[in-house]
Amino acid sequence: MREAVKAKVTRTAGAELTAHSLFEDVAAAWLAEHRKDAEMGVFSFTSVDNHWYNLKNHVLPVLAKLELIEVETPVINRLCQAKLKAHSLSLARQVRAVISNVITFAINEGLIKVNPVKDVAPLLERRAKKAKPRTLTTEELFDFLGKLDTDEEAIAADLPDLVRGFLATGERRGELLGADWPDFDEEAKELQVSGGLTQARGKGTTKNGGKTGNAERGIPLPDWYVVMLVDRRDRLGVINPTGPIHCNSRGGYLNFQNLTNRHWLPFRRRAGYEWVTFKTLRKTLATLLDEAGLTARQIADILGHAHPSMTQDVYMGRSQKSRAGADALGSLPLGKTGNKPATG
Repeated sequence: MREAVKAKVTRTAGAELTAHSLFEDVAAAWLAEHRKDAEMGVFSFTSVDNHWYNLKNHVLPVLAKLELIEVETPVINRLCQAKLKAHSLSLARQVRAVISNVITFAINEGLIKVNPVKDVAPLLERRAKKAKPRTLTTEELFDFLGKLDTDEEAIAADLPDLVRGFLATGERRGELLGADWPDFDEEAKELQVSGGLTQARGKGTTKNGGKTGNAERGIPLPDWYVVMLVDRRDRLGVINPTGPIHCNSRGGYLNFQNLTNRHWLPFRRRAGYEWVTFKTLRKTLATLLDEAGLTARQIADILGHAHPSMTQDVYMGRSQKSRAGADALGSLPLGKTGNKPATG
């Protein structure tokens, strides 16, 4: 029976792939096409890298050596449900999406006719592994900053200014590292989010228009951060007047993988805060603003979320800009010693 099925298998004219090709080979062909689309601007290279990462680390370890026709609904379902229970709903959905993309590619190439992903059982959030978001308490925050300001390696890597930038703005990692000096308005006490940095294999660091439709926004700044940026500009000088606020030695954008691996991770280990990430700082800001009495709408607008449901436990709504966030942060002595409050 198996030989008879092989004899009737659909083949693509002039192509090497068939329904009996290994899943890893079909996936490689799909990823190559996806990368071509990114070259044409259809997708971002960040999307390509994310798919590649999930394919390599979560899909291929299970499906790589199976023939395409062996990747059936029960196999896919077991994998997705396992990721759901061991990791998160988000990862399970990403794994399902990658497999679905490979299968859709195979169908379009005429290798198979049925998509087994469509019958996978629902990925229910109540079955997912729950990881409670953690933020820095006020005491931990001051302790963290104190260690940051006395760590010679962290100072040399410009981490004290960078960390305070996250705490003052709530920007995503790529947004703050992509902030240019023209984005800073000293008189208005505002930082305009003009886009975000992305890094893709073979492409290096580039700047796009932002992660979401609500990403481009003006962020009111607390006085201590305005003072810090003015002091930074005067103290360090500006290698490139239109270049990034946080730059490399040549005045260009920082490579955040190098920044993380060479400086950020080592400091966190030395300080005893290995669990703190740049996203932790963003969540900490949201908590500080919530405790300061800001409305959920004001917080969501500061963080630039396109979908309020992403952060519904703390903030909902958007499109209102208020100085209440900057004023609330201004009441906290997070600036460096010796900085005087900005006037006006």
